[in-house]
Amino acid sequence: MSGPTSIADIDLTPIPGKKYWNCDREWREEFIYFLMVDRFHDDRNRKPVNIPEPSRGSGTQAQLKKFCGGTLKGILNHLDYIKNLGCTALWLSPVFENNEAPDRNSDKYHGYAIQNYLDIDPRFGSKQDLIDLVDAAHSQDIRVFLDVVVNHSGDNWYYLGGHPYFYDHDRPFPFGAWRRSDRPVPLELRNPNYYHRRGEIRNWDAYPETQHGDFFSLKGFNNDDDPDGLELQEILIKAHCYWMREADIDGFRMDAVKHMGELAVARFCSEIREYAYRLNKRWFLLFGELVGGDDAINRYIGPNTPTQHNSKTVYFGLTSVLDFPLYWTLPGVIKGFSSPVDLINRYEAQRQRALSQGELGRYLITFLDNHDQIGQDYKRRFAAETPHLQVIAGVGYLLCALGTPCIYYGTEQGLSGQGPGDEFIREALFDLEDSQTNYLNQNCQIYQEIAKIARVNQAHEALRFGRMYFREVSDNGHDFGLPEGQPCTLAFSRILAGQEVLIAYNTSATEARQDFVVVDNNIHPIGTTLQFLYGQDGTVTVQEHPAPGNRSCFVQLNLAPNQFVILT
Repeated sequence: MSGPTSIADIDLTPIPGKKYWNCDREWREEFIYFLMVDRFHDDRNRKPVNIPEPSRGSGTQAQLKKFCGGTLKGILNHLDYIKNLGCTALWLSPVFENNEAPDRNSDKYHGYAIQNYLDIDPRFGSKQDLIDLVDAAHSQDIRVFLDVVVNHSGDNWYYLGGHPYFYDHDRPFPFGAWRRSDRPVPLELRNPNYYHRRGEIRNWDAYPETQHGDFFSLKGFNNDDDPDGLELQEILIKAHCYWMREADIDGFRMDAVKHMGELAVARFCSEIREYAYRLNKRWFLLFGELVGGDDAINRYIGPNTPTQHNSKTVYFGLTSVLDFPLYWTLPGVIKGFSSPVDLINRYEAQRQRALSQGELGRYLITFLDNHDQIGQDYKRRFAAETPHLQVIAGVGYLLCALGTPCIYYGTEQGLSGQGPGDEFIREALFDLEDSQTNYLNQNCQIYQEIAKIARVNQAHEALRFGRMYFREVSDNGHDFGLPEGQPCTLAFSRILAGQEVLIAYNTSATEARQDFVVVDNNIHPIGTTLQFLYGQDGTVTVQEHPAPGNRSCFVQLNLAPNQFVILT
């Protein structure tokens, strides 16, 4: 064991003479690349595939259930791939030391079964490897976020008798024994009272089961507001401050937020943010995984969002949350098999959640795809059985709509895994059979087009800060309305201080569309033009509505099947 083993061994005073990195970008200006460390790249000096077609990843089901060999050095060696895609932030799956596999058929390669919070899993590399990666990312103006797990530990102990226990009316079960004499670390976690000991969750939507039960074999922490829970929380907070001090980390994605107690979330966020300020890090991002609808996530949105817990007012302190309601809605609209009304209503439900429709984007991390697709028995990547143009339009939508866009590794290569287990959507971006080849193909169509849209995003403030309005469309230039069925022209505008950027997409994969799309008549006088920024060349002319007294104005767009365009 190379790292400290006790909280008493760590020093949280800022490293003398070290200037911690600070970035002035707001969170909604980021384009986040989320990767699984074990699946992005290994240490080998491989040659990338270099063809116009996207790569398809590597790994059989058996291989993908086990460690594939990806490392922190592998990420460092290929930061150019992430930078050239247009991403400005890197979200790493958990990197701390995990439990060994319980059998020979699968491994804890994903990182969510932590047994040592004070050291890097040696299969991923070393503490110095993480420091080097963060330093290199900062030199390219890329933020680095760690995926942190403070709701539960790995399978570090077992219940009395060694067999599984299941949640039963919130009664605690007797502790058995630790699986190892030297784990978990920090050693202060070797206290049975720091765990709820309620057995495995069976009903994932029932309180208090969701907060007190175990995630399968992983052991739920007792993060209650009692003496044991408060001691536990301070241990975990200090352990994560240690990595901020040592590696200059820029943010944490908090796993399983809704399964933690409200006060525990608030305390963790508050103390982590204060420590970030001590290190002169002014924009430390704390975003939560919160699987639920708008009613659930609205409790947590924004750093000043209060809720009541018993007699206390609680401010969660999360910067942002992952936008699961959009994730459940957007893919079907992009692919043309669900109504655009569902997507439009999803935004209408959020209108009162911020100072303006633009400010709402500060509180949502938007995504099309992720690594576990919770609640789905059959896993399917967004790009599975999906034309390239739909993949481009999906990511393009994220880059132009409200929120902080996040892309799941491999989407830019059209990875198309699908199957009955998580491993099917966690392909390797390096060849597991050929030690000479990787699939970091910067010349493929999907990668190239996403990079172009990302450059447009960075060049136009309205796409990062502007208010967002879905636009009425018409097929005859007279009768306008928001689209209700498929196929359609889906259009919206981002408006910021007198600038409008118009985004439009033809959801049909087979037919061109020639539709009229409303634009802001206070910004665009009749007869002026909008310039294409992406998707086409040239301009379109602003036209006057033919009905007397109707002040609406619009442009006509001729869109090929699945064409995605941006104009201003």
